[in-house]
Amino acid sequence: MHGIDESRIFKPVRIAVLVVSDTRDAETDTSGATLAERIQSAGHQLADRKIVRDDKTLIRNTVKAWIDDPAVDVVITSGGTGLTGRDVTPEALTPLFDKVIEGFSVILHQVSFQSVGLSTLQSRAIAGLAGETFVFCLPGSTGAVKDGWDKVISFQLDSRHRPCNLVELMPRLSEV
Repeated sequence: MHGIDESRIFKPVRIAVLVVSDTRDAETDTSGATLAERIQSAGHQLADRKIVRDDKTLIRNTVKAWIDDPAVDVVITSGGTGLTGRDVTPEALTPLFDKVIEGFSVILHQVSFQSVGLSTLQSRAIAGLAGETFVFCLPGSTGAVKDGWDKVISFQLDSRHRPCNLVELMPRLSEV
């Protein structure tokens, strides 16, 4: 059986949200607001939320601080995964990954194809494990954030999801 097993206990995780954008601010950040609302509605804790411009150093330093913070289990970014010269989120964060979660991109593209068709090929959405922190990099549109959270990430961050989920791996991430 796969899906949510209601007989299991839900374990909330602490999630930080980073929006990467040269044009959005606190008032116009719909993708960050959507993520924050969905994270909290799911029963998780919003550990932090920030907006930075499309700059490799700013993106990397912000996420690195969260990776180093034991009060953050997961980082989700929105934006900067496209193909333009200013889209640098993958370049900023991939060097921080100890392991790439290659299946995330594959599944997200499958889900996105249902919403945006072949336009999904313009996304370089990625995910990885950095230390003991999971990092997911989503495109910047509110629709992509909804698809990414609602159809992929939320299930893997739900401790009741079967046959397996990322939450049950968290205690074992520091194994050597």
